[in-house]
Amino acid sequence: MTMARPKTGARERLLADTVAYVAAHGMGELSLRDLAAAIGSSPRMLIFHFGSKEALLVEIVRAIERRQREFFRQVATAGTGTPVERLRTMWQHLTDPAFAPYQRLFFELYGQAVQGRPHATAMLDGLLSDWIDPVADIFEQMGMSPGRAAQEGRLAIAVARGLLMDLLATGDREAMSQAFEGFVSAYNPGGAPRQALNRPSDEG
Repeated sequence: MTMARPKTGARERLLADTVAYVAAHGMGELSLRDLAAAIGSSPRMLIFHFGSKEALLVEIVRAIERRQREFFRQVATAGTGTPVERLRTMWQHLTDPAFAPYQRLFFELYGQAVQGRPHATAMLDGLLSDWIDPVADIFEQMGMSPGRAAQEGRLAIAVARGLLMDLLATGDREAMSQAFEGFVSAYNPGGAPRQALNRPSDEG
């Protein structure tokens, strides 16, 4: 006899409660038993809806990533500040110390996903492509073509993720922020890349 298919609404409520709990209490060891008790559920129901503790962790990361992308979309379309200032706002958001536990979990599961671990591979879906649009939108506001903006957006994502990993490894927030500032300051106030960078010209 097989278990009934999980109801999407119940699963989403459990995930929302789990993310809220983690946001308030941090990741810690995240025992399924303690987590279930805290959100008024049971380990059995968490396994029923998510399959395993590891798969639940992946869903937590994906949920937080969705929230961050929505925040970035709001920043990208805000009517205040220059495009470069909006990139700085994004960096400040990502490096908020409150996000450090999420960032550690993100990179831990990212490593497992690229190794092909079955519980983590779902994390790769949209891991880059879903981020390009909100970031590329900022570069389009600098007057770049959509293709060029996507290229610069991809670069910005790679730079930010690399610096975030170094921040977690070293704890040197000042050095990483200076490095990111060096990246964004390569765009003049009008948004165009400086010629000294020798980046490909925007061919429209």
